Amino acid sequence: MIAIGSDHGGYALKQKVIRHLEERQIEWEDMGCHGMDSCDYPVYGRAVAEAVAGGRCEKGIVICTTGIGIAMTANKVPGIRCALCSDPLSAKLTRLHNDANVLALGGGMLGENLALEIVDVFLDTAFSGEERHRRRVSLIEPAE
Repeated sequence: MIAIGSDHGGYALKQKVIRHLEERQIEWEDMGCHGMDSCDYPVYGRAVAEAVAGGRCEKGIVICTTGIGIAMTANKVPGIRCALCSDPLSAKLTRLHNDANVLALGGGMLGENLALEIVDVFLDTAFSGEERHRRRVSLIEPAE
């Protein structure tokens, strides 16, 4: 299951991503927002991140106008490794090397075709599991 959320600046792209997930027969949960009225991206970025960190959803996708603020918000939730990607190679490498579990997109920065390609690469690329990458990912989380 994919958790997906956006603010008003990412709403249009979120709707396109949802249709794309449906076409691919991938289950999703919409964490909001639910329209174009101005709203606060941290509410929706946090909701997606908590669904992923809590294990309710396997991965997440967050979208605001630039992708920056909503990525920052998602990364405040322990256990989340959110990557803002603007090209397919970044999406591939963040899954292979960083085991990113949330993808951030800029709804005002990307065209639909490119955004959907990034989503596909992110969802279809597995973590490499190589020792050096496992070690580095383990260093991302703060020591307890």
